[in-house]
Amino acid sequence: MNRLRQILEYLKARKNLRLIVLAAVLLQVVLAIQHYYAHRLLEKDLERDAEREIIMKAVLIKGILNTNEIALISSAWNVRQNLQNPDSVFNSGKWILKSSKYLEGCGIAFVPNYYPSKGRLYELYTHRDEDSIQQIAGPDHDYTQMEFYREAIERDERVWSDPYIDTVANNKLITTFSIPLHDQGETVAVLAIDMPLDWMNDTIDQRHIHPSSFNLLLTEDGKPVVQPRSDHVNAHDAQQVIALINDSTVKRAPSSSKISTVIHFKSQEDGSEGRIYYAFMKGHPHWKLVLVCYNDEVFHDLNFMSLNLFLLILFTLAVLAFIVRRYAQSERRLHQAQIEQERIGGELRVASNIQQSMLPHSTEGREQRDDVDLFGMLRPAKEVGGDLYEFFVRDEKLYFCIGDVSGKGVPSSLVMAVTQAIFLASAQHTSHPAQIMRTINQTGCRNNERNMFVTMFIGVLDLPTGRLRYCNAGHDTPILMTNGQPQWLDVKPNLPLGIVNDFAFVAQECQLPPGAILLLYTDGVTEAMDEKHLQFGKQRLLDCISQCVGDSSKQLLANVLQAIDKFVHGAEQSDDLTMLALRYTPREDVVILDEHITLQNDIHQVPQLNAFIDSVAQQLRLDKTMQQQLKLAVEEAVVNVMQYAYPLGTTGDIDVNAQCDGERLKFVISDSGKAFDPTQTAKADTSLSVEDRPIGGLGILLVRELMDSINYERVDGKNLLTLRKKLK
Repeated sequence: MNRLRQILEYLKARKNLRLIVLAAVLLQVVLAIQHYYAHRLLEKDLERDAEREIIMKAVLIKGILNTNEIALISSAWNVRQNLQNPDSVFNSGKWILKSSKYLEGCGIAFVPNYYPSKGRLYELYTHRDEDSIQQIAGPDHDYTQMEFYREAIERDERVWSDPYIDTVANNKLITTFSIPLHDQGETVAVLAIDMPLDWMNDTIDQRHIHPSSFNLLLTEDGKPVVQPRSDHVNAHDAQQVIALINDSTVKRAPSSSKISTVIHFKSQEDGSEGRIYYAFMKGHPHWKLVLVCYNDEVFHDLNFMSLNLFLLILFTLAVLAFIVRRYAQSERRLHQAQIEQERIGGELRVASNIQQSMLPHSTEGREQRDDVDLFGMLRPAKEVGGDLYEFFVRDEKLYFCIGDVSGKGVPSSLVMAVTQAIFLASAQHTSHPAQIMRTINQTGCRNNERNMFVTMFIGVLDLPTGRLRYCNAGHDTPILMTNGQPQWLDVKPNLPLGIVNDFAFVAQECQLPPGAILLLYTDGVTEAMDEKHLQFGKQRLLDCISQCVGDSSKQLLANVLQAIDKFVHGAEQSDDLTMLALRYTPREDVVILDEHITLQNDIHQVPQLNAFIDSVAQQLRLDKTMQQQLKLAVEEAVVNVMQYAYPLGTTGDIDVNAQCDGERLKFVISDSGKAFDPTQTAKADTSLSVEDRPIGGLGILLVRELMDSINYERVDGKNLLTLRKKLK
């Protein structure tokens, strides 16, 4: 107690030291809070990554299972046609085995006494490595007691059996898919295929979110289907994870995920802690996909950073104590002020570099494209400015904007950074410029005590068609040059952002012809003044643009900037100067293939679609892998239109057009149904969307993975969905 009193009295007598101790406490509190929230963010990121990995591996597994289901279901009709000829009824089994590399065997088990001449039990089986058909039923093989037969007969539906060791197939781990066969309404046999599960090891053992993470695949009642084979996986931990998942008394942690469940665990082997994420695959088989991650690996960088920050703060405080003591002397005050001024200047220079690094300059280094040429530049009047511009390409649409924040300096630069960030975030979820503008405006009006506002122009250019949709919020009118003639773009001014919270922004649209140039700029361009305070003006800008026919976007801005510098003749810059130039240069495709098919909104016409895609693939000599990818992607998109485009009970056409220029293959799917843009909801829907159905159901997420790009447009009352794939 006396020692504590002495410390308090010592601090009381030294004001500067008290401030340093207080700063140390506050910094440590800030560090603890920062560590806590960073830990929470990493947990959420881990949960999203785990969910994404589970979804992708479920899609891959389910896709292969569905492919084999379709192969068996598609051949069932041939078996029914030959039921009266028991010796040749299963010749189609050879073709089923050839249709998929994942199959081990194919068999048909008839109900007892269906063929009296063949005995009570009669089962034909074809093995992949054998050409003959074997009758394998007998006293030692009563298939009526086996799961694949019993479940199919009792449930009268398609079923996947739980994995089992098949002694006939060299003791391989096998799962069987079986369907009941009916003749005149009665079940007469069960048609089944055997699929080994060794391929699943490679599927779940690849592309983990962390090196020591591993996956498990369990049956619905918790039996292991596939366990990891990697050397880094602890076998004891894997068994412990299975036991925890199957233990109903184990606490499941709260999770923001809609599809996965989380269990925290501590390894009994080495005491390391981790998280278990698992989810059920939809449909049948209702298996569990499990992902295990260790905390030491997930939070290693955060813990390392926090420790270094703690040491850095202690070091900084020690340096600060020395500086406070030194600068307490009156003869060093002037020197201290100079150092402080240099520090501020350095921070402003760093802020200027950061601001410039936030802005794109051209499509070079971002995404190489041959259908658009962009270049932007910003020259702030001070170290940092309030002007902004941004652009990026998503789903074959170019999103771009330019803006001018009221005022100058650091406050404007902060508003500029926030506005740019909101534009990037909002444009990821919608392609309507007016809606993006409303989102930015609502954020800008919130707590706007300084009454700062932003003038802004937002455009969305559909690159394949040249359709430009735009919205202006009190910004300077852009210049559009077509056929070498510059003119002012027709815009409705609207109000600037940050003034009226519920203002209804109006969007417009126009068609950009090939070679068109669009120049966006801030008022720092037209209001640049010379020594006599004369402004550069809009007419000089038009005259300068008219002399830049054929120039690239970068050269065009360089010419304009040179003209401005020549006009001001060394006068001090009074406002931020920002320009963004866009030249639309769509490529003229040389079509070497142009095929077309028209379907109705009837899911039974999907085989015609598959035949059409096969024909296209054969003409282009595509390999089987790409052919299968195209079939999965186009089928999913077309089935989605069949099911949802037209009202229930009505008939409508669906046109599918395939074009190839030798480098890229595109499928254009058009219909006259209700307007629906699947590209706006695909990224937000991270739930397992794979349904237990023979056709479709793989989801727009799989379409994005299989194709290079997806583009949607609503033109003349029609939905146009374009899928593109670059040929190898």
